[in-house]
Amino acid sequence: MTRDPGTPREIHSWLTDMDGVLVHEGKALPGAADFVRALRDAGRPFLILTNNSIYTERDLRARLAASGIDVPEGAIWTSALATAQFLVDQVPGGSAYAIGEAGLTTALYEAGYTLTESDPDYVVLGETRTYSFEAITRAIRLIQGGARFIATNPDVTGPSAEGDLPATGAVAAMITAATGRKPYFVGKPNPMMFRSALNRIDAHSETTAMIGDRMDTDVVAGIEAGLQTFLVLTGSTQAHQVETFPFRPGAVLPSIADLVDLV
Repeated sequence: MTRDPGTPREIHSWLTDMDGVLVHEGKALPGAADFVRALRDAGRPFLILTNNSIYTERDLRARLAASGIDVPEGAIWTSALATAQFLVDQVPGGSAYAIGEAGLTTALYEAGYTLTESDPDYVVLGETRTYSFEAITRAIRLIQGGARFIATNPDVTGPSAEGDLPATGAVAAMITAATGRKPYFVGKPNPMMFRSALNRIDAHSETTAMIGDRMDTDVVAGIEAGLQTFLVLTGSTQAHQVETFPFRPGAVLPSIADLVDLV
């Protein structure tokens, strides 16, 4: 069921998911480039959010540009960046043992964190293409020794050309089974990621909208963060599934193309 895209609140700033909203398998979805262009032309504050912690903002900007969507690096907010910001707010200048790739290690380094295997404040688990049994073992022993356990996002699988791959949430479950310690997940659906994004662009929840393709992450976190929410049907959640959730998006639309005129 498609609901009317009208909203009772004026929207001054925008947050949008990336995969399933702007792009799919490296190709821009209908209206994505037009929507981002409209935001930039209107001078609207916006951020593109992703739970993927593998890539840096520069990497993701290049990937979006290759699909025809032109955004500055500063308009991209990853779970790695949100995690680094969370750690800085908790323990400024702290230390971490990180399992992840450049997106995570660069974010931690630029936030002033020391990356170490020796008595770190935190074990930080992110996404990587090749999880090392040795690294997981090290993480388990450090957590048993008192390091606090943080994970960038709870996604249990990630896509590949051959099928699903185990992702952060699955590896976190393995570490939890071995240590009895559950991680604090910073990325979606934790509204913490949205609140840090709002702070990044100096926006207010009352006048910000979130566009997503998943009811169980984008929409629920947007609602919990106090944002106006839009679900687009170009990604994970299908129209017939919307009614199975106990919460409602502000509107359900075929694609982000239907939001260009609201900018």
